[in-house]
Amino acid sequence: MGSSELWKNQSQNFCIQFFHTSCATTERLDPGSWLMYIVMSGIVLVTIMGNLLVIILVSHFKQLHNATNVLILSLAVADFLVGLLVMPYSMVRTVTSCWYFGEVFCKMHTCFDVLLCTSSIFHLLFISVDRYYAICHPLHYYKKITTLVVEVFLLVSWSGPALYSFGLILSNTYTAGIQNNVYTVHCAWLCSFVLNKLWGSISGFICFIIPGLLMIGIYIHIFSIARQQAKAIANNANIQSDSKATSKKLYMTMERKAAKTLSLVMGAFVLCWLPFFTVTVVDPYINFEIPRDVYSIVLWLGYFNSTLNPIIYALFYPRFKKAFRYIITEYIYCRLLKTCVN
Repeated sequence: MGSSELWKNQSQNFCIQFFHTSCATTERLDPGSWLMYIVMSGIVLVTIMGNLLVIILVSHFKQLHNATNVLILSLAVADFLVGLLVMPYSMVRTVTSCWYFGEVFCKMHTCFDVLLCTSSIFHLLFISVDRYYAICHPLHYYKKITTLVVEVFLLVSWSGPALYSFGLILSNTYTAGIQNNVYTVHCAWLCSFVLNKLWGSISGFICFIIPGLLMIGIYIHIFSIARQQAKAIANNANIQSDSKATSKKLYMTMERKAAKTLSLVMGAFVLCWLPFFTVTVVDPYINFEIPRDVYSIVLWLGYFNSTLNPIIYALFYPRFKKAFRYIITEYIYCRLLKTCVN
């Protein structure tokens, strides 16, 4: 039995009925399809609005104009574009198992999917580096994390994933040796991105294992230093004047909270992307036996990381929380309800 016949026999329905080269579409009950659309549309909306809010906050408030928040702003742009350019089309493909947007746009969509998700991961890595110098070497922070260094971080976070994604996908090297596999059969209205053994392993290392291990190591060191600093403050509190000790303690508390928040970001990244990259690396070695629905679930779990990032900032990052509260009280409660005091 040929791979195209095997694909079609999975279902009685096709993306385009009575079209002999059309891919099979997944059979789902109408309530199930609508439920999937509702849940995924909610994720898309929260991703777009949440990251747009972070972009507005950092751009509007001068108090948020620093090296860390420039990186967070750039991360929010990447996550915002994931919600705007990637998720909506992936939602239709996930529910129907069909691609109705053309072969050329399929290539572009896949390129931007890999580019934006990888860029988001790289941003998280460089944010952890920034936090390392801010907490572990505060006296040398502004000498180490200069405007030029931040610009280099941003350049690498965008240009590296761009070269990797467009170079890999447009060259089709990732399909070498698996062209006749059932998941890569060239039927009409299909847009699949399945990596062979080599590129599945390379992608796992570049996009997840290496950044993840570096972030874990950095944050373990940060917490170790923060604990030592907290002990030093406690020991010197009785020697120094109350105001000076209180000021130092408040400063260190703020920095430790920022570190914990960014560690939460890293934890969300690991939990969201670990299943996807596990499937990406393992699937080629078991002859692509992992079901399509499982792949869709872990892919959307990875997308969900772009949804969580702005929520984490709004709820746990003190400066963002303060700015967010100001926006709510000043522009929504005050302006819309006409309760402003002139």
